[in-house]
Amino acid sequence: GLFIGTFLAATVIPFSSDAVYLSVLAATGNPAGCLIVGTLGNWLGSVFTYFIGWAGKWEWIEKRFKVKPETLAGQKKKIDRYGVWLALICWVPIVGDVVAIALGFYKTRPFWSIILMLVGKFGRFLVWTLIYGLF
Repeated sequence: GLFIGTFLAATVIPFSSDAVYLSVLAATGNPAGCLIVGTLGNWLGSVFTYFIGWAGKWEWIEKRFKVKPETLAGQKKKIDRYGVWLALICWVPIVGDVVAIALGFYKTRPFWSIILMLVGKFGRFLVWTLIYGLF
């Protein structure tokens, strides 16, 4: 349940992986297991979202969403400016999903994007685990 919940929360389905994580952590009392499973589920959800973005085409975005080519080029400049380092913020609720799609859409280096997503996701759940351990 934790894996599926954190996976889906890292896709474009809007709900809180933090709530799922903390609920399962409280119910099981297994911090190490929850940290591993929660991180893997949430990370793989972001990887999935990244590759959804990777599959996107500029022409589709321009046609379906009426986005001008200049707008896409401007966004690409921003993505290129920060590059794969943006993957570290894929853990941020709502914004993180958009960042993951954008990183894929603008074809950032997959290996480093995916590794940095893992670092960010692990850090997020580690902090929650440590906070939970204090109470």
